[in-house]
Amino acid sequence: MRRILIVSDSHGRNENVQKAIKKAGKIDMMIHLGDIGYDYLEVEHMSGVPTYMVAGNNDYGMGLRDMLMFYIGSHKVLAVHGHRYNVHFGPDLLVYKALENDCDIVMYGHTHVPFLDEDGDVTVLNPGSLTYPRQTGHEKTFIIMEIDDDENVTYTFEHI
Repeated sequence: MRRILIVSDSHGRNENVQKAIKKAGKIDMMIHLGDIGYDYLEVEHMSGVPTYMVAGNNDYGMGLRDMLMFYIGSHKVLAVHGHRYNVHFGPDLLVYKALENDCDIVMYGHTHVPFLDEDGDVTVLNPGSLTYPRQTGHEKTFIIMEIDDDENVTYTFEHI
């Protein structure tokens, strides 16, 4: 079983990232979907596992890419922050981008609202925000993605 911690929109509050890492327990990978803040190198090293990060609309001059594509097992992942894909109006543009690139999972942040849709050809997810949540209840959320030996994926929303 592989466990992946997926976070977004920490906005420089690295202590919130650390809380998510602690609550997640043993993980094999961490993904940060942007609006990291001023010290992305600290975030990159705090988990002690391979970490993928994309630039958010507030991550200026850090040299992070706007988009990453990578594999987790047999699953091809598209990771973006979302601000360049009008995600406040829905994930349709992201789904098209994922399909164009043969991705079966697309991850984004930016809206600060947790989201998961596993119904189509592409699983779409947003872990919400670790610092400024906007959903009802305003819980600071993240996702634990688990992949079993048969490549079946489950997603669990957690909060710090």
